[in-house]
This record gives sequence, C-alpha cells and structure tokens, in this order.
Amino acid sequence: MPASKASAKRLPFQFWIVASISFINAVSFTIIIPVLYPYAKQFGLSDFEASLLTTAYSLSQFFGTPVLGQLSDQWGRKPLLVISLLGTVIANVVAALAGIPLLLFAARILDGITGGNNSVAQAVVSDMTTPEQRTQAFGIYSGLFRLGFVAGPPLSYLAQTVPPVPGISRLGMSFLVSAAIALLAAILCFFFLPETQANTQSQTQEPTDSSAPPSPIVKKRPNPFNLTGLFTALARPVVGRILLMTFLNGFTFTIFTFAFQPFFINVLKQDAKNLAIAFVAVGLLSFVAQVFTLEPLRQRFSLVNLLVGSLIARGVLFMLMPALPNIVAFAVLLCFFGLANAFPMPLIDSILSTRSSQREQGEVLGLNASYLSISNAFGPAFSGLLVTAFGYAMPFWIAGGLTVVVAAFAATLKKPEPEAQ
Repeated sequence: MPASKASAKRLPFQFWIVASISFINAVSFTIIIPVLYPYAKQFGLSDFEASLLTTAYSLSQFFGTPVLGQLSDQWGRKPLLVISLLGTVIANVVAALAGIPLLLFAARILDGITGGNNSVAQAVVSDMTTPEQRTQAFGIYSGLFRLGFVAGPPLSYLAQTVPPVPGISRLGMSFLVSAAIALLAAILCFFFLPETQANTQSQTQEPTDSSAPPSPIVKKRPNPFNLTGLFTALARPVVGRILLMTFLNGFTFTIFTFAFQPFFINVLKQDAKNLAIAFVAVGLLSFVAQVFTLEPLRQRFSLVNLLVGSLIARGVLFMLMPALPNIVAFAVLLCFFGLANAFPMPLIDSILSTRSSQREQGEVLGLNASYLSISNAFGPAFSGLLVTAFGYAMPFWIAGGLTVVVAAFAATLKKPEPEAQ
C-alpha cells in the first residue's frame, strides 16, 4: 500500500521534459533583461522610448497568451508549444540583426505574442498530473522557471564577452544566444514531448448513432480571437476572482521590482554588481522554497491559507524595507522576501487549475497568464510615477498595503461558488 501511494505521487517522466523546457524558456527570456535598456540606447532611443520596449512586449503577451491557450485546447498542446518557441527564435534573431528601432519594436512585439507559451506549458502540466500532484508539480515547474531567471543574467554577461558574429554588436549577441536557447527548447519539445491534450479530434464532432450516416454538424468552437473574453471572464464566479487576484498580485509585485533597483543603488548606496548578487540570492532562495517546502506545507495547510499567509508576509516585508534603510537589515529582509515570494504564483496556478474543468485548462491558464502580463506592463509604470512624485520609499508602502488587501481578497476563495456551466 505505501508503494502504491508513492507511485501515485511520483510525477511522470514527461513532466520533467516540460519542466526542463520551462527552465530553458526562462533562461532565454532573462538573458535579454540586462541588455535591453543599453541596447535600446545604441539605437538612439530616449529613456521613455526604451521603456516602451518592455510595454510593447507585455501588452503583446497580454493579448497573445489567451489565443495560444485556447488554440492549444483545440489543436493540441505540442504544436502550439513548438510554434510559439520558434516565434521566440525568430523574434530574437530579428532583434539581434535589427538596424533600425522599428525592427527592434517589431521583434519585441512578436516575442510578446509568442511568449505566451508558458500558459501552454502549464496546461501540459495540468494534463499529465492528478489533482493531488498538481501543487507539487506547479511548485517544481515554477521553481525551475525561477531558477532560469537566476541563470539568465550571468549568461547574458558571458554572451557579451565572446567575439561577436559579423553584423551583430556585443549587446546583440545576447539576443542571438537567447534565440539559440529557445531553439533548443523547441527541439526538445518536438522530439521528446508527447501530446497531452486528449480527444482533440473528438471535440470537433458530436457523437452519432452507429446506424446513422456521419453527422455533418460540427460543434461550435469558441473564437480564440474574441478578446472580449479577457474581460468577460471576470464575471465568472470562481475563475473571475482568481484572475483578478492574479492581476493584483502581479501589479503589487512589479511595483516593488521597479522601486527596488533605484532604492538599492541610491538609498543604500550599492552598485550594479551588488544589485545582480541580490537578484541571484532572491532567485535561489525562492527556488529552494518552492521545490523543497511547498509540498510539505500543502500537506499541512489548505492552498488558500498558504496563499493568504504568504501574501501577508510579503506585504509586511515590503513595508519594512524602507523603514530600515541600511544594507544589513535590507539584506536580511530580502532573504525572507525570497522565501515568502516563492509561494503566491504556484499556489494561484494550482487553485485555478483545480477549480476549472479539464476541457478548459488551456483557456483558463492562458487568461491567467494574460492578466499577469498586463500587470507586468502597468506595475512598473505606476511605480515610476510614485518614485518621481513621492520619492524612493513610497512604492514600498503602496505595494505593501495593497498586498495585504490582496491577501484579504484571497481569503474569499475559501468557500468557492459553483462555476457556471
């Protein structure tokens, strides 16, 4: 009996394939982050114009993600995952070779549209795991994704030290390396990842009596390009609340992530090298917490209680950081933040997955990723306004207070209402 229980909890081999793709995808994305701003300056863009490169990416991902998710429900996970990864390859090659700003913006928009493949990969995880396995699976998946965020910036530095390819600058080499890594993920997916979406063909035709001729009636499919679904989904009694919470969670977190950098450099008087070390430390702590502590905690507490507790801890830490403006105290708080920040997103993903039907997993997870993308576009801009108008500490206070409010909102998920059919 213990052996059968252990077997039931063991994650399938295919999960580790898609988890490795998640890691490679994160590395491919984060290689670009350290060079995007200086690369934009090479094109003569102003600071504001350079910031629009991030906005263009996030907004494109916001609109593209649910399309990919819904298409994966209809056509299968594997084809959409491969196509989206190849889109990232093309986008980064174009960015590396771009000679004018227009091409650079076009590349970022294409990368944003195809960058929604994370929702498709999450749907694969949901397809191949049982409800009991999903919290552990999403925790490991998110942990490897976060570990990719740690590995990306050092690889970006190394990419700039190698002799550049003719026609590509040293900064552009980061885009080329990113394209190569995304191509590796596409190859792994194509050759080693099986299709996990069951009965994709049967969704297109209604069952018919064996004695009757085949019915020409085709089941109507939802239009993946109906963007109003992004907003009407908020009216759904359970899923809508989780989508709103995803936006608020991402919005408060990205307020912090922007404010953290000028605060660290200008208030704590640290340099860019120490800033990079801080990012690596937070990423490693979050990875360890997600992989090794999320599942044991899930066995002792409900998903919602864990989510509420982690959000409260994160909110309090946000508010303490500007109150103790010295590097030693900040480093200690940052370590606790790395641990607390490991939990919200995998818990939200798990709650959303277990409270939506199997047939709509790709669509719902795609909507969830879209709301996270739009929060990534709005949060930094709002934080920049707060820094400009009120100083470096104000974004921390606002992010902390709003995070505690989000925790109270998360507590309402303890008694889910039945989802409308």
